[in-house]
Amino acid sequence: MGRMGWLGCAVWVLCTACGASKPAIREPAEQSVAPAESTAPARRYVDAQLGFEIVRPAAEWQLDESTPQEPSDGAAVPVILRHRMTGAQVVLQVAPAVGSPTQIAEQLNRGLSEQPDFVSSELEPLPLSDSAVGFDFQVGQGVHGRVAVTEGSPGHLFMLLATWPAKACDDCERSVEDLFGAVRPLPNQG
Repeated sequence: MGRMGWLGCAVWVLCTACGASKPAIREPAEQSVAPAESTAPARRYVDAQLGFEIVRPAAEWQLDESTPQEPSDGAAVPVILRHRMTGAQVVLQVAPAVGSPTQIAEQLNRGLSEQPDFVSSELEPLPLSDSAVGFDFQVGQGVHGRVAVTEGSPGHLFMLLATWPAKACDDCERSVEDLFGAVRPLPNQG
């Protein structure tokens, strides 16, 4: 039942992402690719413990690091990214690989479909990796979104949950896609 534990967490994360309330967060200590010589925020964020990096595709994406917690089921929500102009946000969840990305995405799609006003598309392969899959969704008339599940660092999966206002322009969806592609596992250092 551990699999359903973190999937339940994913449902909660997505519902929180769709809501107006924002989780408690603090500004991260980001690492820049080159020495910081300007006042622009660093674009590269690395979490060696969870085995991922994010290179923000645009400065409009604000990266907030979640308060560290010791999850009982091994799942973590280390960062939330918010697009300053559109109100879009992307939540990254790192979880144990208790199944393939397709199996986890199928279970997540089924679980989320039980939520009120939630309508989703069928699973489709995504160009993030050979194993990445995802689906689009809508919550009521006001929120659109996308879920992507892909292999992460060894023994982990990355789940990306994005939401944006239905009235946002097409560029918003492209910006979310760019950000999905900007989350990568760290290379093995073995």
